[in-house]
Amino acid sequence: MSESTLPTRMPHSNDFPRIDPPVTSLHVSVEGNDRSSIIIAGGSVNTSGKPPLPSIDIPRSDIEAVRKAWVPLTPSGDNIPTATEAAELLDGIGPGIAVVSGPPGFGKRAIGIRALSKTSRILERRGRQALLLKEIRPDWETPETPDTSLLPDEPGTGYLLDVAAEIGAWKDQRRVANELISHGEALRRIGSYLVVISDEAGWPEEVSGTLAKVVVRVKGRPSPHLVARAHLERVHCMPERGQWLKWPTNDSEMVGEAAHLLSDRSSPADATRLAGILASVDYTPAGLASAIEQFQQWTAEVDSVFKRTLESPDDRALLIAAIFLSGEDPLAIQSAARKLLNEAPVRDVRTILSGPDLTARLEGVGVEVAGRRANVDHKPGYARAVLLHLWRQRADIHGPLLEWVDTITGPRQPGVIRLEYISDLLVQLAVAESDIRVIDQIRNWIDNGNDSVEHQQLIADVLTTAAEADIFGPAVRARLLTWAQDDSEAVARVVALVCQGAFADRYPRQAMVRLRHILSRRERDSAVRIAEEALHMLALREMHLPRVWESVTKWTKEGNGLAGHRAFLSLVDPYPDPSVVQLLLEAAGKGQQVRDALVDSWSAALADPRVDTECRQLLIAWARVRSEGLVAKHTVTDILQEVVRRHLYSSPISALVFGEPEIRYDHAVIELRKDLRLPSSENNPHIGEDAVES
Repeated sequence: MSESTLPTRMPHSNDFPRIDPPVTSLHVSVEGNDRSSIIIAGGSVNTSGKPPLPSIDIPRSDIEAVRKAWVPLTPSGDNIPTATEAAELLDGIGPGIAVVSGPPGFGKRAIGIRALSKTSRILERRGRQALLLKEIRPDWETPETPDTSLLPDEPGTGYLLDVAAEIGAWKDQRRVANELISHGEALRRIGSYLVVISDEAGWPEEVSGTLAKVVVRVKGRPSPHLVARAHLERVHCMPERGQWLKWPTNDSEMVGEAAHLLSDRSSPADATRLAGILASVDYTPAGLASAIEQFQQWTAEVDSVFKRTLESPDDRALLIAAIFLSGEDPLAIQSAARKLLNEAPVRDVRTILSGPDLTARLEGVGVEVAGRRANVDHKPGYARAVLLHLWRQRADIHGPLLEWVDTITGPRQPGVIRLEYISDLLVQLAVAESDIRVIDQIRNWIDNGNDSVEHQQLIADVLTTAAEADIFGPAVRARLLTWAQDDSEAVARVVALVCQGAFADRYPRQAMVRLRHILSRRERDSAVRIAEEALHMLALREMHLPRVWESVTKWTKEGNGLAGHRAFLSLVDPYPDPSVVQLLLEAAGKGQQVRDALVDSWSAALADPRVDTECRQLLIAWARVRSEGLVAKHTVTDILQEVVRRHLYSSPISALVFGEPEIRYDHAVIELRKDLRLPSSENNPHIGEDAVES
């Protein structure tokens, strides 16, 4: 097992579930001061302090795997005590923290889960409650300067925090490390614990004995053959298939048919992946052969193809074109191959009639030809294997290849309709090689002339996948921050779409930082509107509403305020879904803090002429939901009464109170005016109770 051995189950849908509008009365209670919450319909709205970083339950399957299939032995039979040492640190007299340090591919995440699981078992044997095991998402607003005060601190919880991919970029590693130890001490006092996963050099243990005492270093990689067999036998419950992986201890024993797939340097992740593949195929020689091909990811065949084409760059270019344009007409693939070689079509008839036919050439490099279509779909993973081989073995091709990909995905080119497939292929390459240039190429496609919603959503989906990668993700998230400030409307729009999907659910704080930049754009263009929608969608999930509310109310008081005002107005807009404003108004009816924040935020927006139009529209929208009974009338009236008192002569309030020429207002607005105890209509000719908005 390694950091990637136990898959993190993150949501991948871009559609957030909606909160059923609480049209009827809600149960509301107010508790505490620090991080106090107003509990509404089972959800929480934070009213002071900052919401903690998100944390998710460690999947039960991951916990069972480290309990049932743990292998503490190296290939040479030496003991690997890291998990036990980490558990002893947690259960010792020091702070409730252990830092698991080491290079990638040694199973650090699994070690952390194992240590927390062992600690939980120890507590149970002492008659105490078992720990709830959770993984903290490092969703810092600024990853290079983590705010450790945001770490969660629920009692009776074992937390796992993986910062291996980002600790090297921390500006003040000593400060953060000391704060993590202090947090561990605080956790221990409430019966909770913390395991931090670090890379091999990031934790500053050389600075002090205090920082050194909490570190356990991985001392070896577990035997991959034993790990794979343990998973087959105890996780997949297929012990008979373990013979495929049998590794002899003496010359007289037979070697399992799949044992050669693993070496002593194979990671635990490789071993568990092989076990999963072996468990998924038929228990037959054909099933085994299929599993071997699947695990090897076509490495042997790709090596063979490149050896056979050693003197034929034409055929290699044909293969490259085929993997990017899989499913296209063979003639289009041949044309694209010539573009890669920067060669014009052949005109000499003798040359044209020489050599093998196009179909034979394609089949010779592993491409299947059926009718007018050539593809590699019959070999899942083959395209990726070819691309990785090319990228690793032919470094000089990197620049020309990306330029060529840009060409074949341009307007009226064959790659346009296959952009989703090509993008996914490049993301696989970028993640496997941690090469940010590939992501920069994908960004260039945003402005390639195709401004359709489908095209930009596709690119957003690809960037989301890359941004969530364990090791490569931080670099992509940094790119998204830069692009959120881009002058290009299309680029900002794509970033807003990323922040509307699964990325926002996993990294809500970082999503909001990027949305704030987009909301600061001078004009309320399509990028701003999508950012407003993204913020509202994020708030619709009650688990994120506290941090959204805390951030938005802070933004209204900082900088030039435009982003905060737009964010507030979109957050409390009852259309098309009134759930968020219902929750906030119910909270305001029971707690002065939320009520004051609503009044202050309204006042700040009304003082900004750049959002006059949105304020006018929202005031009417509030009047309507108030009239329809979707919110408490007295609460809306109370808040707007105070807002009107402060801003009677601002344009939006003046329009609400006195009306405007040529505008006819409906019953909801007229009713609100009455309840606000506003100046008599005799004092202003634009107010008319019989008027109806046209």
